Parts: sequence; structure tokens; C-alpha cells
Amino acid sequence: MSTANIDTVPALLNYFQPPLDGSKPWVKVDIDPKTGERGSNFSREEKSVDIENIRGHESEYGLDISGFTFQEHQSNFTNFDDNDAIKDEYYKESIELIKKVTGAHRVVLFDHTVRRNRPGVLDVSEDTRAPVSRVHVDQTPESATNRVHMHTPKELAPLLLKHRFQIINLWRPINHPAIDFPLALCDYRSINWDTDLIPTALKFSHRTGETFSVKYNPQHKWKYQRGMRPDEVVFIKCFDSRMDGKTAILTPHTAFVDPTTPKDAPLRESIELRALVL
Repeated sequence: MSTANIDTVPALLNYFQPPLDGSKPWVKVDIDPKTGERGSNFSREEKSVDIENIRGHESEYGLDISGFTFQEHQSNFTNFDDNDAIKDEYYKESIELIKKVTGAHRVVLFDHTVRRNRPGVLDVSEDTRAPVSRVHVDQTPESATNRVHMHTPKELAPLLLKHRFQIINLWRPINHPAIDFPLALCDYRSINWDTDLIPTALKFSHRTGETFSVKYNPQHKWKYQRGMRPDEVVFIKCFDSRMDGKTAILTPHTAFVDPTTPKDAPLRESIELRALVL
């Protein structure tokens, strides 16, 4: 890509700051109803980065190259206020799309979240989930393996784990373009696995999972697609068992404030599906 054509915006991203006592970091899933915050034992630091708008250059990136891919896809589903309908209808459509793009034989959708930016409304329930403004990766190798055991028949899991599997999030704007609070993705080729990714306990009320928090690295290369439309999706790789040193395994990501966003832009609404891809 010619440097003359590079279009970037400056942004502040929230990176991980380790616990002062040196203990393993943790964050709670349950939200404090008074503050709208999740309890944790670590802090965050704002870092200024340049985020490149790759619209028109999407073909230069891919799931196995950068850890993400942008695709055009017009959904036939519009009722994103109905969780049951999402599971009955949007899941089926999305499974076929994921199979088509990845070549997977089997896709198990195990979760979804609808997010809406509502200034002044606390993020305290499934109905008020807000964009996540913290650099993170949803899975670690350990938690990804646990997902196979959780979401496939007990007798099949050991066999499935002998073959390649991935965890991929399918993210889509809903109702209008995601101009407000867009999603930024970090090119896998720019991260240092040994120093940037910090296993972090994710404390549910009934179990403990694990995600990656992300430490700042000035080598990180951040990308986004400005003005993503509802007929556009991004596949976000959260884990890939093919650890051959050549294949992108994951991509850190975060919502961010785009300084080019017009003041009258509609507030961001989006849906993300979490898929076990076999």
C-alpha cells in the first residue's frame, strides 16, 4: 500500500496495567449495579495510537494473516431486540456464513451480545450492554480448549481437539453504520505473544474462565473500517489451534472514540456472535 494513500486517525486506547502486588490479574463478569463497572485487581493506562482506516484495502488482510477479515453480507434478519429470534433465525444464517468464509465443517454458536452506546445508562444488564473500550482478546489457549469441552458432546471433545479448531467472533453493526464507537483490531503480525498478552481470570458467579489482557507495545498496528454498514461484518479470530508460527492465532480488539465522528452521528448499535469453529 502506498504511504500516500494511508488514512489514519489518532485515538486513545485503554491498555493493561498489572496489579501492583504482582498477583495474577482478574476481572469479574458481574457488574456493580451502582457504578456499572466490573471489579478487577488491575488498572488501565491510556495510550495514544494511530488507527488506519483500511476501507478499500480489506483484501490485504485475512483471518490467517492478520487475525481478522472484513466481508460484505446482507442479513435477512432485522429483529435484534428479540433474543429468542436471534437464536432461532440469525444464528442459522450466521453459521452458514462462517462455514462459507472459513471452510469449517461444523460451527457451534455459544453466545451473543447486542451492544448499544447509551451515554448516561449504566452497563448493568444484558439489555444495557455497552461497547467495550479496553484492549483485550476473548480467549486464551486454555479457555478455548475448555470451550470445546463445554459446547460439544462429551464423547466427541477428545477427538475434536485432535483437529484444528478456532474461536471466532462475528461482529456486525445493526440498524445504521457504526460511525460512533467503531471497532479497532490489532494486526496479529505486530504483537509479541510473550510480552503483550497477559492471561486474566474471568470470574463468573458459577465458574472462572480466562481472557487475555493486552500490554502496550509501540509496534502494534491498529486497523478499522470507517463507517461499517449493517451489510458488512468482521470476523475476529480469538483463538486458533494451528500454532505453526505462520498462522495468525488471534487479534486484540477494542471499541474506540473516532475523532472524525460527526456530532450528529447515530449512537453505535452492534451484535457479536461467538463461534466455536471446527
